[in-house]
Amino acid sequence: MTDWHQVFVNEGTFGLLVDGMIPVETADWSNGLVAPMYQGALITTGINTGYVEANVTARESAPAAETWEEIVEVSVRTRGGNLKLESLMFGPVTDAPIPLPPSTSGWYRLRVHACGRELLHDMVSMEPVEKYLLTIWPGSEKNVTVVRTSERIEWAQAQHPTPAQEPAPPVGHNPPMGKPS
Repeated sequence: MTDWHQVFVNEGTFGLLVDGMIPVETADWSNGLVAPMYQGALITTGINTGYVEANVTARESAPAAETWEEIVEVSVRTRGGNLKLESLMFGPVTDAPIPLPPSTSGWYRLRVHACGRELLHDMVSMEPVEKYLLTIWPGSEKNVTVVRTSERIEWAQAQHPTPAQEPAPPVGHNPPMGKPS
């Protein structure tokens, strides 16, 4: 996916989801921008309701750093399935899944770049004032990396001082028998 899309935001979030699943009870909200879940991730916006512009790019390796107001990098797993950019209210933005490079470990790194989150904080905006660039590539499980911080990210980190670990599996999840993952 290389196009910019308008994504409808409800309750200040949109997602990079696997087959539309939202295991929100496993979300790690500790950095204030991107909440990795058991599968996929939720992105926290500045607006409460309305539209933002977003772009998702899949790569073979980590990209060069870019200049944005906020940048946070997290580890995500897809655990199979199709990863798509989604509005939590209206579903996938496009029918095509994100063409992920193969990952032998099942882990990917997701870097979320954001700008404009403070312009209309917690308000409604039917015209996009915020932009998000999501870049994903094969990688290993690592802690959250805040590349470029903001007051909002620093506040979220102060609320969750312990480094985040892998999100817990959803309630009722039964992992396959055999070797632990």
